Amino acid sequence: MEQVLFIVWRESVEALLVVGILYTWLRATPEGKRGLPYLWGGVAAGLGLAVALALVLLGVSSWLSDEGQEWFQAIMSLAACVLVVQMVVWMKTHGRTLKRELESGARSSVANDNWWGLLVLVAIAVAREGSETVVFLYGTVSAGEGGSDMLMLALAGVAGFAVALLTFWLLQLGGKLITWRRFFRVTEILLLLLAGSLLVGGLDHLISLDVLPTLVDPVWDSSWLLSDSSGFGKVLADFAGYRAYPALMSVLLWVGYWIAVWALLRWAGGKPAPVTAARGAS
Repeated sequence: MEQVLFIVWRESVEALLVVGILYTWLRATPEGKRGLPYLWGGVAAGLGLAVALALVLLGVSSWLSDEGQEWFQAIMSLAACVLVVQMVVWMKTHGRTLKRELESGARSSVANDNWWGLLVLVAIAVAREGSETVVFLYGTVSAGEGGSDMLMLALAGVAGFAVALLTFWLLQLGGKLITWRRFFRVTEILLLLLAGSLLVGGLDHLISLDVLPTLVDPVWDSSWLLSDSSGFGKVLADFAGYRAYPALMSVLLWVGYWIAVWALLRWAGGKPAPVTAARGAS
């Protein structure tokens, strides 16, 4: 449940940032105010596309056999892992110009009196965040226990969005305790840990399908020290891929994942680029 709350919270804040940048810019000019209905129309269209993707994923999953669902869940878990890493790297390399790019697109639409272009711009931005959320959530649920209570998952999602609204409001105040710099730095670390958990969950599916060899299973037994089914161990299992009885293949690929992440972040410059864009939105 905590994974769902975190994902919805993080992605909602990012979507609110995008909408906030455009809303602030449109409100600042008399011409731009005419585009506000198209801004909200773009938000609705983007959310609609994300909901459509969720329905497609659920539909595909329901049509598959047991083995087919195992394959689908493995693919979605691994795809969500890749998407998380891609998102973090993208924000580090493009976040500094995010505000300028969004305002440039909006300015072009206003200059050409192309309000439908503004709607498409917003729809794409919101749909991107919404689609990432859908894939993350599906991958997270697939990597975890299949018997999760859907009502509890829905409540966790609603709670995540409510916390996102509060967080965005606090961040916009520009306080010293909660700043955009700290927000992105902490949540990027948590996202990368979560991506590692998604990787391990996907590998568990592939090992159960006999696609990957275990090599040694288990490498160790740390259940006497920390169980992965309850308490703090369960939190580590959900957010970092901890296993009390890991297979050697999973351990090797998990280590390889962190080496790849380190290399990508080093290539991206290792700077929380979204901070500049976020400050400009305040």
